[in-house]
Amino acid sequence: MKKIVLLFITFIFIQNLTAQTTYILCGKLMDTKSGKISTEKTIVVEKNKIVDVMDGYIIPKSVVSIDLRDKVVMPGLIDFHVHIEQEFTANSRLNGYILNEADVAYNSVNFAEVTLKNGFTTVRDLGGSGVNISLRNAINAGKIIGPRVFTAGKSLATTGGHADPTNGSSRELMGNPGPEDGVVNSVEEGRKAVRQQYKNGADCIKITATGGVLSVAKSGDNPQFTVEEIKAICETAKDYGMHVAAHAHGDEGMQRAIIGGVKTIEHGTYMSDETMELMKKHDAYLVPTITAGKEVEEKAKIKGFYPDIVVPKALAVGPQIQGTFARAYKKGVGIAFGTDAGVFKHGNNGKEFGFMVEAGMPAIEAIQSATITNAMLLKMENEIGQIQKGFFADIIAVDEDPTENIATMENVVFVMKEGVVYKK
Repeated sequence: MKKIVLLFITFIFIQNLTAQTTYILCGKLMDTKSGKISTEKTIVVEKNKIVDVMDGYIIPKSVVSIDLRDKVVMPGLIDFHVHIEQEFTANSRLNGYILNEADVAYNSVNFAEVTLKNGFTTVRDLGGSGVNISLRNAINAGKIIGPRVFTAGKSLATTGGHADPTNGSSRELMGNPGPEDGVVNSVEEGRKAVRQQYKNGADCIKITATGGVLSVAKSGDNPQFTVEEIKAICETAKDYGMHVAAHAHGDEGMQRAIIGGVKTIEHGTYMSDETMELMKKHDAYLVPTITAGKEVEEKAKIKGFYPDIVVPKALAVGPQIQGTFARAYKKGVGIAFGTDAGVFKHGNNGKEFGFMVEAGMPAIEAIQSATITNAMLLKMENEIGQIQKGFFADIIAVDEDPTENIATMENVVFVMKEGVVYKK
């Protein structure tokens, strides 16, 4: 009897071990490191990791196989600028007053799933209410479906700045938010706000170094932090193992942010040649968000969609971003792929590739910016961004070769994250 039980347990163990091994047959496979595409490859996945990449089509017996022989396979994509809690609509301002935290959380569950199923297996969330931290934790715990999330929690702003949550409120509701709410007005408050975000569970820090388009405030590009404040924020973030991203449209604010130590400039709309050289000198990266620029320009033409104070900013800033990206790329500024999804519909992140290529960046380099570059900036270059032995099994597929038709990146047909298939 004991022998029978032992044999049964052994059989179940072998069955489970086999079930955790998957062979993926790839018609074409993109090597994001070299930029080359090879043919007829087999990826072997065990549990959540890639354990081998072999030549030819290998289909062992009693092992799960996935046939992607008519597809182009590549690593999961990384979007470096999303807002996973929200999706901007004409009612967004009102929602800030009527939605409860639970409402925001329920909405974000769908946004996260849509993002993943469109090929983005990792995202950097750059500001929300703090629900984004709980969302990340729920995804990590396997409670809900979504990409791997690195989040800034709540963005940091000055009083009246782009991320001041009380902009546009009545005086009765406006109050005087401080560092605990992400509003800082001194070096010491900057340090305290970073430590508060760390305490809250943030992975990185986001500041609004200039005015913004969608905030209910007059300027969209004025500088809103001193260099000393930014330095204090960046130094404190570094102490806690976090990098700093800076929303910035105006050139002066960008220069202060770069000198202060930020790692990425988001949007970069009115960036001068001098600032581009400064970015190269300080090894800072531009996150273009071209899709968001085009979206706000179009929505500003719809009467009543934005508050009146937002419309002229949207019409001015929106058309500039793609051209600035083109200049920065030609100047040799480092480019990190990011879209600002949430300003537009989640799941449409792939449009950014087309806009980057349209502006002069080769398709393979645009894809590398969403894989190799962003993985490096997250200090995960040995875990994500490539299909290599030992990396997480974050794998996607498209119908066509994106180096020949970049629009195929808008229609991801297969998604695996950490060995689990979410779209096939």
